[in-house]
Amino acid sequence: MATLTPISNETQLLIQSICASVIKGSWKNLLRPKFGSNDYHLITTTATVRQVLLQLSLYDQSPCLSWALFKWIESSIPNYKHSLQSSWTMLYILTKHKHFKTAHAFLANIAFKDFLSTQSVLSSLVKIHDDPDVNSHVLSWLVIVYGNSKMTHEAIQVFEHMRVNGFRPHLHACTVLLNSLAKDRLTDTVWKIYKKMVKLGVVANIHVYNVLLHACCKSGDVEKAEKVLSEMELKCVFPDLFTYNTLISLYCKKGMHYEALSVQDRMEMAGISPDIFTYNSLIYGFCREGRMREAVQLFRDIKDVTPNHVTYTSLIDGYCRVNDLDEALRLKEVMSEKGLYPTVITYNSILRKLCEGGRLRDANILLNEMSERKIEPDNVTCNTLINAYCKIGDMRSALKVKDKMVGAGLKLDQFTYKALIHGFCKAKEIDKAKELLFGMMDAGFSPSYCTYSWLVDSYCKQQNEEAVIKLPDELVRRGLCVDVSVYRALIRRFCKIEKIDCAQRVLGLMKDKGIFGDSVIYTSLAYGYWKVGKVNVTSDILDEMYKKRLMITLKIYRSFNASYASDNSILSLFWNHVLERRLMSKSILKDMP
Repeated sequence: MATLTPISNETQLLIQSICASVIKGSWKNLLRPKFGSNDYHLITTTATVRQVLLQLSLYDQSPCLSWALFKWIESSIPNYKHSLQSSWTMLYILTKHKHFKTAHAFLANIAFKDFLSTQSVLSSLVKIHDDPDVNSHVLSWLVIVYGNSKMTHEAIQVFEHMRVNGFRPHLHACTVLLNSLAKDRLTDTVWKIYKKMVKLGVVANIHVYNVLLHACCKSGDVEKAEKVLSEMELKCVFPDLFTYNTLISLYCKKGMHYEALSVQDRMEMAGISPDIFTYNSLIYGFCREGRMREAVQLFRDIKDVTPNHVTYTSLIDGYCRVNDLDEALRLKEVMSEKGLYPTVITYNSILRKLCEGGRLRDANILLNEMSERKIEPDNVTCNTLINAYCKIGDMRSALKVKDKMVGAGLKLDQFTYKALIHGFCKAKEIDKAKELLFGMMDAGFSPSYCTYSWLVDSYCKQQNEEAVIKLPDELVRRGLCVDVSVYRALIRRFCKIEKIDCAQRVLGLMKDKGIFGDSVIYTSLAYGYWKVGKVNVTSDILDEMYKKRLMITLKIYRSFNASYASDNSILSLFWNHVLERRLMSKSILKDMP
């Protein structure tokens, strides 16, 4: 029921007069002097509008007159816009009288007003009308509007308001919210919202479970997916085609082909026929691992559905992976004959293989074919070519591709920068490589350890270690962010190439800037000194690690073992020395030989 604000007798008479004019159809009377044609605020204050709308809705138990007046006021009175409170009242009236379609469309128009999703605004609006069913309807619709508009944060705010105030969200609203979170890969939030939804008494259906499985597929969580499937069976919710396809896709991405084929058997036993998505997932899984015999057998087993460009692209990519370029090119022609024209993804697979084999002339012929067919190259296409030219030291051609890429409206990504930096380092044009590093960071990309390693190695070969040591200060002068990751990369590489004095100098500069070293930095230094026979210095560094509570994690342990694989015996002695000082986490002990 609506909460009516106490009003004066004069205002009550005004409201009754307005209602009488509307009921009689004398709309123009509302603009005459007695209603204040020169002083419109008499009939357009929020309180007056709300009261008039509510009174009219009671007249014939219908929202029609209220809705007509609501629209008329805004269109007839100059520079007038309804307040959020008036709009909420109109929304309440439409919903109360079950004009859901109109109400939902109207809500979509006002949902994007500033701060509508905040707790304080929602609390004040909900208090205007105390009907829990209507509020549940409206707030659920609001979750749907925000969810479908990719305004996930706002959708969560409204959901939380409903939860805190005891309003049960509609099942469809929960499904939309979970789906928008899954699409954004916010998997942890998906499960948090799902648990809260269940606590509110919302019973999951097949659509909710499918969204949960989709989230598992996005995060590659097989264990959780199987738990969802068990819960479905417990609740007697039967899987549909989407359920089975999601599971098959997940198993294929994880390389669990036996499990994927078992799901296909189960779906057929349940009377659900595989569609092309089912076959495509299975074929893609085998092709990705180069298991072409199984992929081709599945392709031949396709029945009642027609292979599409995804099917052929997966097979072409698979043949490229197993170095059967002739078969890949033959399938490309088969695609065209069947009216399934290759996409840029198809061409990228073949292009990558041609570039890997140094067949750049053939790669350019393929590019011309793409141009004739009006297939625009994407970042993968350009990066593949740039990388190929950089590998053979043809930096002029690499830069030409980069310029064409920018001219076509494509943005340079981290792979573009990485390939060019590596190319210029190989070509001993280190200053150009450094400028690209600055450009990479300026564009918001964080260079990897490899990227810094190329620069360090190149400068050291020119016996110009000083340029590397000064690199962090140069980055700062250019207004770029320099954090511990920059120093970590430089120290790691100096230690790797046994220039420990340089690594120590970088550590000193880092400390001068007030940046603290981490476990990777100290472990790198400790092992660097260990390797050159300075055991006492290693012990001092490990003591410092112990004081700072810097532990060696499983990730660091495995990374060092991979990086220093050739130092097997020396590294084993080092790890034993570290173990004695209780600097290794317990999880490592199972990994140690």
